[in-house]
Amino acid sequence: MKLPQYDIAAMVAKTKAAPIWVHFGAGNLFRGFIASLQQRLLNQGLAEKGIIAVETYDYDIIDQIFTPYDCRTINVILHPDGNADYEMLTSVAKAFKADADDVDRIFADPALQMASFTITEKGYAPHNADIQNGPAQARHAMGLATALLLQRYQAGRYPIAMVSLDNCAGNGQKLRSAILEIAGAWCAGGFTDADFMSYLADETTVSFPWSMIDKITPHPSETVERLLADRGIQGMKPIVTSKGTVIAPFVNSEHSQYLVIEDTFPNGRPLLEKAGVHFADRDTVIKAERMKVTACLNPLHTAMSVYGCLLGYTRIHKEMKDPDIVALIHRLGYGEGLPVVADPGILSPRAFLDEVMERRLPNPFMPDTPQRIAADTSQKVGIRFGETIKRYIEEGRDLGALIAVPLAIAGWLRYLLAVDDQGYPMALAPDPMRVDLQAQLACVVWNSPASYAGQLRPILANAALFDYDLTKTVLAGKVEAFFVEQLTGPGSVRATLRRHLT
Repeated sequence: MKLPQYDIAAMVAKTKAAPIWVHFGAGNLFRGFIASLQQRLLNQGLAEKGIIAVETYDYDIIDQIFTPYDCRTINVILHPDGNADYEMLTSVAKAFKADADDVDRIFADPALQMASFTITEKGYAPHNADIQNGPAQARHAMGLATALLLQRYQAGRYPIAMVSLDNCAGNGQKLRSAILEIAGAWCAGGFTDADFMSYLADETTVSFPWSMIDKITPHPSETVERLLADRGIQGMKPIVTSKGTVIAPFVNSEHSQYLVIEDTFPNGRPLLEKAGVHFADRDTVIKAERMKVTACLNPLHTAMSVYGCLLGYTRIHKEMKDPDIVALIHRLGYGEGLPVVADPGILSPRAFLDEVMERRLPNPFMPDTPQRIAADTSQKVGIRFGETIKRYIEEGRDLGALIAVPLAIAGWLRYLLAVDDQGYPMALAPDPMRVDLQAQLACVVWNSPASYAGQLRPILANAALFDYDLTKTVLAGKVEAFFVEQLTGPGSVRATLRRHLT
């Protein structure tokens, strides 16, 4: 077990006296990745202060994970060869619920350099209640963040960087837009003065850096719990909170990790480049994010998740022994995505994809599931497949040459029938559009091609889903054909993959 190489008590005292970093969203990605970056700096003597964690959604995380364990986490890195690294992370100096008075005080401190976020893409939606009721009654992540910025503005217009580290396209813009929308409504409603908007809109004072983040931190594994027990570490049992969060006193994650951040920090920042973070301009961040999200990882994940569910898999790594699924994602990544992705320069797209295919996805010690990855697919298909489609159109490439992209879309739509490839009922992952999409497919029968009568057309024409009206392209017909092929009874999903990828 690797232990901290610094004085924990001194770190906590210095952090409380003049905090420099607050993080919103105290889940597994934060603990297993973000907190470990600051731990590296502390261990090297390149930092004296830790991070203050704030949970905006699931307060059970604070009560059941942070408080009982004094904000300490065991980080377990699982390697493809079966080895594991163990480290005690202590870089979180204090953890609060978002409604704690201490959070207001922290945001009013001129020393604060940055507030970062891992709250998932859904967390960036402004809530009407926060907009209508004003800063004193803000209860959701974006309302709370805006109210805290108001505290900072009133304390002295101090500068700060608001850094989204969530895995979504244009994350800095999403954060900025949400905060400006709420602040604008508050100004119009008389809750704040107009100059507050000027403070927020000036990115030399309040910046919203864009970022690309990549590290798989799945739900805590019982296997890892047993590994810790074998080492004499007890009391590590995972819990499910009242809001459905699966979390434990430990985090299990893969070895690979990437973080690229736009280097705009008006009040300074930690020396995170010494911990492996890439700092760059916005254009480079956008290219790195698109490399991952549109070509080299996320499209593969989505495609193999829906087909993995249909074919009865419960672990991602086991899918990597299925030649039909491997053929699908190999073509999706190397054959269709890689040729149109822009090279960010600081990371090689080909090397990144090689690592995904050869080390990350096949890692048998990563307890990740297709069922988890299939969540919220309606919110992902536009960027994960739509961007490749747009690039083909912009570059004058033959859309008819695409096979894996329409197969992936057809597989997702077949997945929504909630029946697997053998005809058994199948539970679907949460998705905000699931009910509406299933209603549109209600008359389609999994083993009756004749039941299809164009039900996909309105879905494929929905530019909000795919960022493009697919019915204006040859792809709509291909998706429909692949979908209907998967309605011919048991084994038709696999047969469709094999027929078009062999």
